[in-house]
Amino acid sequence: MLMAHPVVLRKLVEEYETLAALHAEEGGPEVRQRMTDLAYTLCVSTGTRDVDSALVAARHQLPGARVEDDSLLTA
Repeated sequence: MLMAHPVVLRKLVEEYETLAALHAEEGGPEVRQRMTDLAYTLCVSTGTRDVDSALVAARHQLPGARVEDDSLLTA
């Protein structure tokens, strides 16, 4: 699997989370398309199939991720 550079991955996460916090998915077509593009890129970059999993996986790949963080484990 390809691994995104940590700087690129961090920027993708930050931009997606910023747009989500602003409820951009309810905005115009350009911003909705940007969110779709970000979600897709995050999924490809992390080898996941949905944006929530991609965000968790991205956080684990970024420098400073806590090794004891078990949020990827399933019950």
